[in-house]
Amino acid sequence: MDLKRDKRQNIQEKLDFSSEQMGEARPAGREETESRQTMHEPESPASTSRLMEEVCERENLLEALRRVKGNKGSAGIDGMTVGQLSGYLKEHWLTIREQLLNGTYKPQPVRRVEIEKPDGGGMRKLGIPTTLDRFLQQAVMQVLQRRWNPTFSDHSYGFRPGRSAHQAVTQAQLYLAEGYGWVIDLDLEKFFDRVNHDKLMGQIAKRVEDKRLLKLIRAFLNAGVMENGLVSPSVEGTPQGGPLSPLLSNLVLDELDRELERRGHRYVRYADDCNIYVRSERAGQRVMKSITRFITQKLKLKVNESKSAVARPQERKFLGFTFTDGSEVKRAIAPKSLVRFKRRVREITRRAKGVSIDATMTELVPYMRGWRSYFGFCETPRVLAYLTSWVRARLRVALWRQWKTPRRRRAALLELGVRPKLASHTAGSSRGPWYLAHAKALSVALPTAYFKSLGLPALEDVR
Repeated sequence: MDLKRDKRQNIQEKLDFSSEQMGEARPAGREETESRQTMHEPESPASTSRLMEEVCERENLLEALRRVKGNKGSAGIDGMTVGQLSGYLKEHWLTIREQLLNGTYKPQPVRRVEIEKPDGGGMRKLGIPTTLDRFLQQAVMQVLQRRWNPTFSDHSYGFRPGRSAHQAVTQAQLYLAEGYGWVIDLDLEKFFDRVNHDKLMGQIAKRVEDKRLLKLIRAFLNAGVMENGLVSPSVEGTPQGGPLSPLLSNLVLDELDRELERRGHRYVRYADDCNIYVRSERAGQRVMKSITRFITQKLKLKVNESKSAVARPQERKFLGFTFTDGSEVKRAIAPKSLVRFKRRVREITRRAKGVSIDATMTELVPYMRGWRSYFGFCETPRVLAYLTSWVRARLRVALWRQWKTPRRRRAALLELGVRPKLASHTAGSSRGPWYLAHAKALSVALPTAYFKSLGLPALEDVR
């Protein structure tokens, strides 16, 4: 009994999730291995019969915990927050580990939430696993990703280490520059909700021999969904919201990648967003018909015909971008992306009427920096300069409304250096706030330098 107790204590010490342990350095080379751009090469022949032991390795678990903490996220149905996870693992890890190694661990149902789609076209359903299940999914994903990622296609860019949406857009741009001026823009209808579990598990079983891990993945897929206090079974789909779902989606669509490569197509895929580039509309219609048949019959998925099309790339959007026409193809921001940006800025600046300008900037600045880090990749700087100017005008409108009365507006303009005659004329004007935001008085009182002093970033100052 003493030997058994000592063994359990030794395991607990090695897998201690206390804050003291989190300060240790991760193994050298892991970060570099996972982040470098992958090659399309055969899968490692190493045995996959004991992958659960790899999942439960201390270094893998600590990395998973670091990622889950960094991603934050909402609590699942049990209410446990990310901040509570370390303490829970420290107390219960031995039991959880034993269940994982015995193949008896049972995930809890995911919590159903709905968020509005970016283009305003309805709601997107997400499934939020419990924090513990998110942690375990992350640990499983890391082990499988290291094995599977090198086998995926070079044309696949979504949710892969060392790959990005910007790389996908650049590759699409290169195809256009080579003369492939028509695109088959494929939209898979409710892709994450329609994945066939049996077909997916069959694909996983070709790569994984460990029955315990197969059982655990099946349990994650079948965990069920809690909505309005009721749990319903999940018979198909990989709920968006869990760390494992993106990797499984790439596995499902790897079959599509291989078929497109077999046919010699020039294409780019980012998750379920796939664009195929051809030289003529006639070729595009032919490819659309045959690939739609393959997706329907072989993958058991459905192409959304209302959102898919054969068109000029300048008429479509890809990952928020589009392309200019003419001899030199340039990256441009898609019109819908511009509309979403303006809508979000309007929401923030409308609320500015009742709060301080500092509070408004606290919300606005991070949004603009995040937007700039992604869409600053465009090659149309005039659009970025225009948007920066437009945001400043929105802020001038917000401040003008805060001043409320002609008397307060005149006093504010005088204090900000506007000449008395101009201040009086502007304060008493019957013109609307948007017109006055572009007038001389407010440009003098609230110049570019003023907003820069508040921390407002210039969208065109990207490179």
